[in-house]
Formats: sequence, C-alpha cells, structure tokens
Amino acid sequence: MKKKNNNSRYKKFWKLGIEEFNTDQFDISPDGELVVKEGNFQYNIYDIVKKYGSPVEIAFPTLIENRVRDLIDTFNAYIKVLGYKGKFFYHYAMKVNQNREFVLPAVAEGANLEICSANELFLVKRMIEQDKFNIKIRVICNGPKTEKYMSLIEELRGKGLIVIPIIEDHVELERMKKFNGPVGIRVNLNIRVQSHWDKKYNRYGFTEDELLKFGKIRNLSILHYHISSQINRIDGLVGPMKRALNLYAAMKEKNPGLDTLDIGGGVGVPYEKRMKYYTAKSIISHLVRTAKRQSERLGIKHPNIIAEWGRYVVAPTQITIYKILSEKLLENKDDKYWYSIDGSFINDLSDTWAIHQKWHIVPVNNLRLGKMKKVWLAGSSCDSDDRYNAGDHILLPRLEDCDELYIAICDTGAYQDSLASHHCLLSSPAKIFAANGEVKVGRRRETPEEIGKMFGW
Repeated sequence: MKKKNNNSRYKKFWKLGIEEFNTDQFDISPDGELVVKEGNFQYNIYDIVKKYGSPVEIAFPTLIENRVRDLIDTFNAYIKVLGYKGKFFYHYAMKVNQNREFVLPAVAEGANLEICSANELFLVKRMIEQDKFNIKIRVICNGPKTEKYMSLIEELRGKGLIVIPIIEDHVELERMKKFNGPVGIRVNLNIRVQSHWDKKYNRYGFTEDELLKFGKIRNLSILHYHISSQINRIDGLVGPMKRALNLYAAMKEKNPGLDTLDIGGGVGVPYEKRMKYYTAKSIISHLVRTAKRQSERLGIKHPNIIAEWGRYVVAPTQITIYKILSEKLLENKDDKYWYSIDGSFINDLSDTWAIHQKWHIVPVNNLRLGKMKKVWLAGSSCDSDDRYNAGDHILLPRLEDCDELYIAICDTGAYQDSLASHHCLLSSPAKIFAANGEVKVGRRRETPEEIGKMFGW
C-alpha cells in the first residue's frame, strides 16, 4: 500500500495519468522508471533507451488509432443523440506528420486525408497503387495548386479517387472552371480568436464579401475555413462556426450543391499541463449543437461537417528522449543550473526555437527521487539559442543523486519531424515505433557519412 501511495504522489507531481493532460497512458514502475501503457501491454521507456540509445523518438501508433476512433465515434454519437442530419468526416492533416506509421494507423480507423502539396498527394498515389488505401477514401487538397499538383489531382480523380481541391485564390478560381469534379473554396473569416498564432495577415482564401459577390461557383460542394492553430478556448472554435454558417447559408442560395462545412484544424493540445484543458467531448458537443441550432435558425439543411484535427490526434503519441550529459551553474543565477542534453532543440524540436513552444518534461528514470534542481536545458549545437527553460526553469532530479539521467519531452508527434534540420551537422534522433507489445526501429540514427552525403561530401 505504501508503494501505491508513493507512486500516486509522484504521478501527481509529474502530472502523469491524467486524461485532460493527455498523459493517461503514462505510469511509473516500482523502480521509478517511466512506463507507457497500451491496453494490457506496457513499455518501460528506460529499457528501450538503454537498448537503442539516445537521442531517440518513441512513437505509439496504437494511441493514434485510439484517438482517431474516439474522435469519429464521439462526433457520430452526438450527431445521433442530437438528431443532426448531416454526416461527419474526419480528414487527417498529413502535414502534421507524414510518417507512414502515423498516417496508416489513422486511415485504418476511418480517417480520410487532407494534403497540402503535390508531394503529399504523391504518397497517397503510392498507397493507392499498393492497395493500402480503399479507393473510396476522401482526399481534400489545400495549399497552392501548382501545375504538378493539379495534374496529380486530375490523374487520381480519373482513377476513381474522391479528391477535392480547395480554391485558395483568384488564379485557382479561374483554373477550377475547367475541373470536372466537386471543389471547395476557402474563406478568410473576419474573426479573431485566442490562439498561439496570430492570423492577422492571411494570404489564403477569400474575404466573405468576395465570396458573396462570386455568386455561382462551378461544382462547389465545400466551404472551408481555418482560423488558427492551438486555439485556447472552446468559444474560439464555436464562434467561427457560427459566422461560417451564416456565409454558408447565403452562398447556398446560388450554389445548391454546397453541402459541407470544413471547419479546418486548430484544436489545441495541453502542452504545458499547467491547468485543465478542454476535452474533445466538450468541443464536439458544442460544435454539433451549434451547427444544428444555427442551421435551423437559418432555415438550411444540416451540412456535413469535416474536421482536420491533426495536432490533436498525433502530438500526444510521441515522446522525445535525451540523456543529460553534464551540469553547470547558470551565470548570475545561483540557484539554477544548465543541464546539457545529447541532442538539439533547434534541430529536433524546432518549435522550441521558432515559436517558443513550451513542453512538458519528465524524467525517464529516477522519477521517485525527492530532491530536485531548478534547471535550464542546453542543446548540443554551438548556438546559444539552442536551449529551453519553460520561461523560468524546470525541475529535474539532482545529478549527484543519479548514476545517469534521461528525460522525456512529451507531445512531440506533431510537426517536429518535417521541421527538423541538421544545424552543426548533428544527427537526427533514431525513431522507434512501439505497437502491439513489440518495439521496432523505424529510422536509424544517422551516421556522419550519411549526413555528409546530404551536403555533397
């Protein structure tokens, strides 16, 4: 009983096992080591790191499946309970993480796809040719439509794929007059919300007035908007939907084929774990109720709803592990220390440096140690900006009390792979996939020869 009470205390301190924080899959072993649970399977992270080394990214595809399934089931449950007449379609935004082991689990649980470039659409083509995707999968195409991109859209549509380009600007509007298939169009809604990113200047989409002046648009079936990313409050998701539905109703008068509202992405992830965050259940309940109430007030048929929540699905399904190499007293800060890691924030977790992303960091081992130090983390590149301090400091076990110390940075499954770099020619972390009780290497840690070859050596 004493061990159980101690474990509960340490789990609370490190904010593990809490659904609202997306840490419900984490636990602490009797030896004070980080454990990730997958149903009745569990993975000791310290054991994985000792076998495969660090830095390393560990991803859990089964967690992706669970989150996609829960998302779709929750939308469909509220649609049924509330008597909503439209359908729901989840489209996984590939730009968030294009790794095969992230995309396929999402699709396996019913996700459609949202892509933003010809190269992403090429991956869809490859999966179709390999019989990995059902030809009935729906693909929404955002982003600038280059000739290569449009050619691929038309090629796949000719093979029977449901592929729908979203019109982003006047050039694309003119181009789509010759497209023989359903299209969508993007509106840049005149509304601001609280979020991590300022969307004051947005080059994508048309103003609301422009769309109303267009009148009839050939084969229009989807009205699409994307307000922002990492939206902090539920009203930041509900408000834009209300405004978009007003526009949808007005446009539908001249576009009777318009039957779907794509609400884009933007649902946030509780990266910092400082306070309780909204849940998917609460968001979805508000959105379906709002769509029903607003549609009926406007006298229109309930539209189908598309959501492109990528960060929400995959961010919590990966952790990034580093080893603490050394410590050094922080200059002019007598109570704080530098802990140097064997990886790089600039290289491996670029959002730390680019947009000052905050992360939740926990030890991989020594989780049951009581004495802590206030630390700043220093990356292994030569750049003074390659560091992390959570705004002031983070608490980690004292090195003098540990034979060795590894740390896990949570919620790293979204965007970091595609944004990664090779500053100072540092190697990218190895990538490990843990699923169904088995652990396999998805990407080896790069050798000096492999990195040199990228730069012509």
